[in-house]
Amino acid sequence: MLPTDPEAARELQEWLSTEDSSLFGVEHDFRGADLSGGDFSGSWFTGANLSGVRLARANFYRADLQSADLSGADLSGADLVRANLDEAVLRSTRLDGADMVKASLCQVDARGASFRGTAIRGASLLGVDLRGADLTDAVLFRNSFKVTFDDSTVVRGLTGTVFGPVTLASGDSTRQLGGAELEAWIRERGGQVEVIPPGSPETTEG
Repeated sequence: MLPTDPEAARELQEWLSTEDSSLFGVEHDFRGADLSGGDFSGSWFTGANLSGVRLARANFYRADLQSADLSGADLSGADLVRANLDEAVLRSTRLDGADMVKASLCQVDARGASFRGTAIRGASLLGVDLRGADLTDAVLFRNSFKVTFDDSTVVRGLTGTVFGPVTLASGDSTRQLGGAELEAWIRERGGQVEVIPPGSPETTEG
């Protein structure tokens, strides 16, 4: 299904009719489209509007999604390995079962997003708002993890290793959680995460 926006639809049709491997969708409006299963590896969606778009099982390997609006989009099972999602909007986005290994998420609004069973190993999450997000059974591994949680953030079954600290928001107040305190907070809610201390040999490994 093509986007309702004529310019975006034309760009997509031209890309489909050629052998170009990358789609140039910078600042295009793809709302109304169903792009499930598409191969968009290395494509450019910088500043694009993908709100509510179906992108299940799509391939975004090394794609640029910086500042893209993906609110309410369905990215379940998508390949987002090494994708650039800096400053993207992921509010209420479905990322269940997605592969986000080594993806970059800096200054991202992911409130209410679903990461159930998502592989987030080696990804950088810096300044990511995860209030109300669902991280059930998500897997972390040596993640930079400077994120914001609140009491509605679900961490049941969350496993792996992270570099903290995490900001815990409660009403108008916030506090920092790191080390054993962060491990205990997650454990009390059904997760099992190890917080790697600064200066650990693991922090210098490639």
